[in-house]
Amino acid sequence: MHLYEDPSTWTPEPPRSRAQLILRFAATLLCAPLLGALWLAAAAVLFVVGLFAEVITAVSDRFERGYLRFMGATLRRITRLGSWFVTWPELRHEGDTEYYRARVDRRVSHWTTAASVPREPKKARPPVECAIPLRDYRGVGAGYVAEVAVGQGWELRPSNVHEEVRLWWAAASHTG
Repeated sequence: MHLYEDPSTWTPEPPRSRAQLILRFAATLLCAPLLGALWLAAAAVLFVVGLFAEVITAVSDRFERGYLRFMGATLRRITRLGSWFVTWPELRHEGDTEYYRARVDRRVSHWTTAASVPREPKKARPPVECAIPLRDYRGVGAGYVAEVAVGQGWELRPSNVHEEVRLWWAAASHTG
């Protein structure tokens, strides 16, 4: 967290009403299968179009990279449609700070474990950047995420704390 940022934005989100959560959970149960079907249908269509586009990619690597970016962006946008969904644990633990502290601790330690793995030759590099979504820290605030992450060796990146907290593995900038 930088000094110029408003500290009030790093506080916990106010608890949502029980009635609102129950309505969202019921809508989630109805809409999640539809969103899953939409995602699968879009993936299938993009795959079929990609098969036909394979003829073009034999000539142009640029087209292939562009199509893969388009495909990824399209599927991410469809997935993002479900950002309002409420899961069963969220319904049960709304306002429970200890639950959200444990959730943040687990998430940050997962990313720390993944990022601190030594790089092996001819293998993918460990992740050096991650994002902790609001869903994980709603009850404790982004300030708690920053506190835990900095304690485990992460640096904060510019973030919209009403959506996610972005982190950078500090040790990655010190290795070759």
